[in-house]
Amino acid sequence: MSAELRITLAGAERVVAAGTTAGEALEADGRTVIAAKVNGEARDLTHPLSDGDVVEPIDISSEEGRAIVRHSTAHVMAQAVQELFPEAKLGIGPPVENGFYYDFDVDRAFNPDDLKRIEKRMREIVKQGQLFSRRPVSDDEARAELAAEPYKLELIGLKGGADQEESVEVGAGQLTIYDNLDPKTGELRWKDLCRGPHVPSTRSIPAFKLMRSGGAYWRGSEKNPQLQRIYGTAWESRDKQDEYLKLLEEAEKRDHRKLGAELDLFSFPPELGSGLPIFHPKGGIIRKEMEDYMRRRQAEAGYEFVNTPHITKSSLFETSGHLPWYADDMFPAFELEGTEYRVKPMNCPMHNLIFRARGRSYRELPLRLCEFGSVYRYEKSGVVHGLTRVRGMTQDDAHIYTTREQMADEIKSLLRFVLSVLRDFGLNDFYLELSTRDDSEKFIGDPAEWEEATEALRQVATESGLTLKDDPGGAAFYGPKISVQAKDAIGRTWQLSTIQLDLNQPKRFGLEYQAADGSRQTPVMIHRALFGSVERFLGVLTEHYAGAFPPWLAPVQVVGIPIADAHVPYLQDVAKRLRESGIRVEVDASDDRMQKKIRNAQKAKVPFMLLAGDEDIANGAVSFRYRSGEQKNGVPIDDAIAEIVSAVERRVQV
Repeated sequence: MSAELRITLAGAERVVAAGTTAGEALEADGRTVIAAKVNGEARDLTHPLSDGDVVEPIDISSEEGRAIVRHSTAHVMAQAVQELFPEAKLGIGPPVENGFYYDFDVDRAFNPDDLKRIEKRMREIVKQGQLFSRRPVSDDEARAELAAEPYKLELIGLKGGADQEESVEVGAGQLTIYDNLDPKTGELRWKDLCRGPHVPSTRSIPAFKLMRSGGAYWRGSEKNPQLQRIYGTAWESRDKQDEYLKLLEEAEKRDHRKLGAELDLFSFPPELGSGLPIFHPKGGIIRKEMEDYMRRRQAEAGYEFVNTPHITKSSLFETSGHLPWYADDMFPAFELEGTEYRVKPMNCPMHNLIFRARGRSYRELPLRLCEFGSVYRYEKSGVVHGLTRVRGMTQDDAHIYTTREQMADEIKSLLRFVLSVLRDFGLNDFYLELSTRDDSEKFIGDPAEWEEATEALRQVATESGLTLKDDPGGAAFYGPKISVQAKDAIGRTWQLSTIQLDLNQPKRFGLEYQAADGSRQTPVMIHRALFGSVERFLGVLTEHYAGAFPPWLAPVQVVGIPIADAHVPYLQDVAKRLRESGIRVEVDASDDRMQKKIRNAQKAKVPFMLLAGDEDIANGAVSFRYRSGEQKNGVPIDDAIAEIVSAVERRVQV
């Protein structure tokens, strides 16, 4: 064996001694650089290098570095749990966005005191500086070592077919076990089936906190045992963790479920079932404003409104191709007059029937069909979340049929349209994600046509000037998509509008139009959901604005507050004039004192308060009070009305 190796480090060739590890080559301290990329693969710092390897550092503050820290912390948590609860059986423990979790089979649910004990033991393990040591094993060796862990044994049997979260355990190729070793004696403290990589030692975990626990079905199926899941977070520094915890505090204040109840917008009656919200009058006003706005914008953009039923024969989804790929997300079929029916989970197959209802000419294209269509999807109970993940929703759905030649210009115009609408709702910080097909079998159609569609979307996304990120394998089964990712007021990212290019469904439905030369051609189909769903978008807006909606969306735009009962008729006259200008206004004629009425209006997050007393009446004026607490006295009624109407028309926040 050669005594020297030639490697590439930081873009430059270097000669190192045979047996050099990635950590030694990088001169890593295990604090800042906690792992390495070797030929593009994440590896432990102890990974021995080979001739020709390309080596790059993985910094603890990078996304990949954070994921490694979080996965390592999940191991520490599992070790602590099994030390405190020896009967606990291990599920899986992947890193997730902003943290990690681990599932355990235990005889009772974890309580807050348990979490405190577990976290205390974790801190002791971290302080010990136990070493993470990777050890390749055969399948039979792994089964022998993990004979007491039934869930690990099941994962070994699934090797190569595990999902993304399970792949942290097995994935494909040779199995590996990570031993946690005493740094002084080398004695084994704990072990887990895992692909890695991990931080060098538990001391490389700078900051972590356990957040909560709850039930979770093994491998996400209600048919499997329910395990206990503990969630935690881990970061590259305490400062970063403190920032995140403050963000969580702010997010909790903005939780749309809490605000929806406080502001009397919507509710989730258990009598209806999980994921099926109802909208109260004030929530109904916001929905109506959103829908009215979208109807006007779409009419101006040349869309035509259609309407389709809530149920259909199951065979429609066989034609569209949805049934083989989407059945688990549909509500079960039911039989009617000897025919199988389903409630619809999407509108596109029915819009295809509208296109096919009569002959079409190239002169009609682009044909833009839109609908506020109610759809129903069987979301698992564990993922249903307020308005942002529901089972019954209304999509502002559109399907655009174009010629091949029109396709690129239509997508470009559509993206501009989408972004302008989102900006009107007060969202301004975007990036784009391009979801494409991978080598799996979940996609239909000609790969060459997929490539054509993907490149058309990529070109438009690139020309937009927005940041573009790739999402390999994230496309719908029938075509690639661009999704608009928008940041809210506290920096969280939400996937909102989607634009999908479909060259497959038009063929499956036999859609045709007569071209200029008299030939019959198949149109291109573009799927567009701008809100995604009205429910989800309203949930996002509620959190973005913390319930303090801009005047044009606010259920009550103005509250009149009299200083005394004698001033009520005057404010009722002002309210009448405001209503004539299209403003939603109430006059608080209750027995509460004026200061209580102001507090009530502020709690309800009403944009404008108009106060009136003797001096205001004498001068034909009002005192103008804003949501911020700022106040202008002696404002003439005409000026007050003009300011309110202007704020509503301009869709500004106050």
